[in-house]
Amino acid sequence: MKKTVGKRIKITKTGKLIRRKMAQSHFRAKKSGTAIRAKRPDVKVSKVDVKMFKKYL
Repeated sequence: MKKTVGKRIKITKTGKLIRRKMAQSHFRAKKSGTAIRAKRPDVKVSKVDVKMFKKYL
């Protein structure tokens, strides 16, 4: 198992992979509130990457 992948990706109860959007906590002062709020919800991992990430987990 790759530790970094385990920290960044969660598996849901139904088996989907969830990740956070990038650039959430870096240089937030210059970002608008709408840009910060848009990055809050988690995102499903793309179908192309699912097979690779499951191998790492």
